This record gives sequence, C-alpha cells and structure tokens, in this order.
Amino acid sequence: MADETEPLIRGASGAGQGLNRWLTGQQHTWLTGIVVAALVLVGGHDLLKNGAGSSAEDWGNARPLEKLKQPLVILISLDGFRWGYQQKVSTPNIDSLMAEGTAAAKGLIPVYPTATFPNHYSIATGLYPAWHGIIQNEFRDPVTRKKFKRGDNSPEWWLGEPLWVTVTKLGKVAAASFWPGCEVELPPWTCPPQFCPAYNKSVGEVQRINQALEWVDLPDEQRPSFMSLYFNSPDAEGHTVGPDGPQLSAALQRVDSLLGLLIDGLKARGVYDDVSLILLGDHGMVQTCEGKHIYVEDFKPWINIPAEWVEYSGTQLTIRPPENVSAVDVHAGMLDALSTGKIQNGEHLKVYLREDLPPRLHYSSGRVQPIIGLVDESYNVAYDRSGTWCGGVHGYDNALMSMRSIFIARGPQFARGRLVPSFENVQVYNVIANILSLQNAAPNNGSLSFKNSLLLSP
Repeated sequence: MADETEPLIRGASGAGQGLNRWLTGQQHTWLTGIVVAALVLVGGHDLLKNGAGSSAEDWGNARPLEKLKQPLVILISLDGFRWGYQQKVSTPNIDSLMAEGTAAAKGLIPVYPTATFPNHYSIATGLYPAWHGIIQNEFRDPVTRKKFKRGDNSPEWWLGEPLWVTVTKLGKVAAASFWPGCEVELPPWTCPPQFCPAYNKSVGEVQRINQALEWVDLPDEQRPSFMSLYFNSPDAEGHTVGPDGPQLSAALQRVDSLLGLLIDGLKARGVYDDVSLILLGDHGMVQTCEGKHIYVEDFKPWINIPAEWVEYSGTQLTIRPPENVSAVDVHAGMLDALSTGKIQNGEHLKVYLREDLPPRLHYSSGRVQPIIGLVDESYNVAYDRSGTWCGGVHGYDNALMSMRSIFIARGPQFARGRLVPSFENVQVYNVIANILSLQNAAPNNGSLSFKNSLLLSP
C-alpha cells in the first residue's frame, strides 16, 4: 500500500492538480441468493467452471463495429441503485444487459465517502475524492474557508480531468446530461448547451433518453463519442422509504423501463451492437430510524465541539477545529468521552485523526478534515436533538455490501454473459478511455492494466 501522503496516480509522478490521495452489519433478506441467481441468468455452470476471474482472452476477441464509424460509449448512472435491487422486482432490460454483457458479480465498489458527488466525480475522473477535491456533498475549503454546496460549478472546487474534458481535448465530441460536475467549465470543455444541458429537475426522464437518441442521430462527425447520463432514481425514493419500500420497487421498474426505451431506440437505429453501454450506480442504501442517532452535544462534558467546527454530520462526521485549537486535543477528548460508555450509541462511532484512517479509504489528504468519524451501518450522527427521522441513507464505509452499486456493460469489447470480481469505480475512467482509444488520457488512481481483466482483446 502506498504512503497516503503521496499521490497514488498510475502512470504519472504526481496528481498535478494541487491535492496530495463481508458481509457486515444489517443486511436484507432479499440479498440472499443474488450471486446464484446471476450465475443462473448467464448460464451458471460454464461460468462457474471457467471462474469469474478468468482473463478476458478466455472470452474471445472484441467484435468489429458494423454500422458506426467510431466507438460510442453511453455511460448511465442510476443514483442510489444498490447492488441486489435488480433481484427485488422484475427488471427485464437490466437482466438482458447482464445476460448479453459483463457485470461485476458482487457489485461495484464505491469510493469513500459513499456519497453522490464524490462518487460521480470519481467515476468521471478515475480519482479518489482526496485527489479530485469533492470530498463530500458539502464541505469547506481548508484555506479559503469557502463552502462547497451541490450545484456550485466554480472550477476552483473541481480538480482532475473528467472524461468529457479528456474526450474534448483529444478532438472528439462529448455530451453530458446532468452528471455532477459536467457544467463546470474546464477548458477546452465549455459545457456547450447542445451537449450539456443545464441541470433542471423538471426535465423528465423520458425526455433525457430522447435527447441521447437525438445525439446518436447526428452525422458521424458531429455525434458525441462519449455520453454520460445521470438519473436521480432510485436514490430519491430510497431516501424517502428506505431500500425495501413499495415506492422503491415502483422506481426500480420505472428506471428499467427507461433503459428499455434507450435499448429499443438504439436497436431501431441499427447501432445497438456497436454501442458500448455501461450501466452503473454511485452507492447503495440502508435503512435508519429513531434510536440510531449519536449526538455531538453529548460530548460536551469532556470536550466542547461548537457547531461551526462540524463541517458534515450524518453517516460521516467531519470536524475542523480553528487553527488555534489542536485537532489532536479535540480527538483525544472525544476518545475519552467514548471510552466512558456514556455517549448514546457511542460504540457505533469511531473517530480518527485523518492521517490514522485506514489507508484503504484513500481519505487522508487534500481538503479532508483533520478529524473524521466513521459511523456504523444504519447509524447517524446529529449535532443535537432538534430533529430525527426515518428513511434510507448512505455515506458509510465503502467496505459494506449495502453501499455497493451495480456495474453492467454491453458492447463490442465486453464478453457476453460474463461475471467479474467487484472493483472500485475509479477503474471506470481508464476502461472508457481504452474503448475510445484516448491516447494520453489523464493520470488517475485507476490501474492502467485493469482493462485487461474487463475488456476483450482487440
């Protein structure tokens, strides 16, 4: 494991962007048998005999394009699509993709924290949050003290190089619909209106699919070679009712129908077999409710933590004391309080100085706060008792199965009916760059050789 204080960038000497980088807890009964079901779906006995980890060469060679003159990647994110959701209800289109493509057998591993903005930007850049700068959905810059909030498209926050920038740099056309960070102008990407519509939650999901199909209809020289499409379901419904509510089941069937609309449109145009269609999500979901809260105010007899020191609370606790207050002393006071057993649900909170966090989290540098609290699955941190609620949450340790999402890909360079071991989403950037033959793609935290375990040989 590399020293966390050093940039963990494959194929480069540094990050170059101003920043240095099983089953546990509550599970739901519907997860039982998911892997077995997946194996049966894709012709399980042969797969089991070959092994999910067999090399791409064992699956044959990539198939040539039949109609399109150049590769086309359509990357689709279903926000909050927890791994296993596809087994809750009938999802014929997702099942079809899986049977005809390559899937992560036990889901796609998100980066920590398992939140929307950090993970979408990690997928787009191949960088961990400490490197690309979007360390949470909300946070403060340690130097300027400015606050980042969702919807802030100022380039100062967004480090690294997302795929739409890389594609544009190399003289190709890119399109991005509502993907977090796509509206940020990072030259030569200017978020052109025809290929980068401004986020508008009133724009319907069907309309977004139709927009993508209109892009496919463009002449060869004008057609984007890379499209990224974001949908906020089933995350919205998951937050409201948790991962098991009837509203969630309806949302899953709806997004599967949307996928079917896109597939039918590509088939009607005769290009379905030429398109590399990648379906994934950013994180999972788990239920929380009253009685599972930890309150920062309970630490006061041992250490006073003013509200303004707390940059984020919920499924993660982040604290940045002022410069004249020692983070080491604050952390020690919190440990003393937790050791007494007198903090409500305190056994479900582990507080670290950032440099002592498990290296596997890659979360100990850059804008990351000096004190980080890891919260046990289904528990929540609040500052005080002014309000509690029940619903679905995410943001926990990315080692939890409940935080995993899906990865399913179909196209000329993906084997049909293949399951591969789970992998982190920072690998996606290099996979797409390889499909599109993007030479000199940006340095990132993914492995340059990972593509060999996922893509078919030329």
